[in-house]
Amino acid sequence: MPLVELAPEPRTGRPTPLSKDRVVRAAVEFDDRHGIEALSMRKLADELGVGAMSLYYYFANKDELIDGMVDVVFGEIEPPSLELEWKTALRRRAVSTREALRRHRWAVGLMEGRTAGLASIRVREAILGCLRRAGFSIEMTIQAYSVQDAYIYGFALQERSLPFESTEESTEIAEASAARVADLARDFPYLAEVVAGHVAKVGYDFTAAFEYGLDLILDQLDERRDEA
Repeated sequence: MPLVELAPEPRTGRPTPLSKDRVVRAAVEFDDRHGIEALSMRKLADELGVGAMSLYYYFANKDELIDGMVDVVFGEIEPPSLELEWKTALRRRAVSTREALRRHRWAVGLMEGRTAGLASIRVREAILGCLRRAGFSIEMTIQAYSVQDAYIYGFALQERSLPFESTEESTEIAEASAARVADLARDFPYLAEVVAGHVAKVGYDFTAAFEYGLDLILDQLDERRDEA
């Protein structure tokens, strides 16, 4: 029996209805392309094909919109599972956070200090629960949470500011500056050793560096928990 190709359904021509979720996700996509400095309610309205005043039905101002955008990023982070060993769970959360911030570089520096949304609250509750169930005291839980976030967000900030995206690109940049560094080798031997002698040859793997530092933190927290 021959296959019969069905005709496509006729388009109604109706625009996608505006909603709070559509507005905030359009804002996230806008910032992913242009950066948060370029965001304005008028530009976002143009992106959505609506009048600027339509957005104020959902968000009172730009700050409230950014709160919603940050919560979208938190929604992409894997909360620590209480079913996993605590270091494994927290490691996965940290890697997931870095990956989310690589997708949404505008969010680096905005993850804390905003009005917390539901996704943010869920991630934070899961982190605290993971640490408490692992046997950390309340005091150590607070310290453990703080040091992990400082490392993750600090690493993401440093990664955002570097002029390369991959190990291959880091090698190219190091090779380009190797000659200048070599000229300074007498006065700065260790810098020359690292840049011209190592990075220019093998590159710098940011993922490996991130996971190395993360494991140091988690191992040390484990040791201090046992001591306590």
